Amino acid sequence: MLQTAVNAADKMGGEDFVALDVAQPMPLADIFFIVTGRSDRNVIAIAEEVERELLKTGHKLLRREGKAEGRWVLCDFGDLIVHVFHQEEREYYGLERLWKDCPTVPFETPTRAGDEPDFD
Repeated sequence: MLQTAVNAADKMGGEDFVALDVAQPMPLADIFFIVTGRSDRNVIAIAEEVERELLKTGHKLLRREGKAEGRWVLCDFGDLIVHVFHQEEREYYGLERLWKDCPTVPFETPTRAGDEPDFD
């Protein structure tokens, strides 16, 4: 589920991905996936693509908030909650700081076309 969200966000140009294991302090969800968009439209596009891809793989969207504004879109899929932020809102709300005691969850970041591996 997380990897599907990562791939979808990456496809739409999302940046600065972080996944936090919030299962211990918050039993209603397992993972927060946090991603940044470069503009209001990009934030909305990322959220829509994540939603579309997760729905295609059979996951149910329980709740969505903030889509109209395009500054912070929250998509709740139960075990996975996706936060798509505009850069300014991500810095202001600082979810990583609020949940700093939670471990990160590993995932693979897709290699975008034109990215060259760094062998140095």
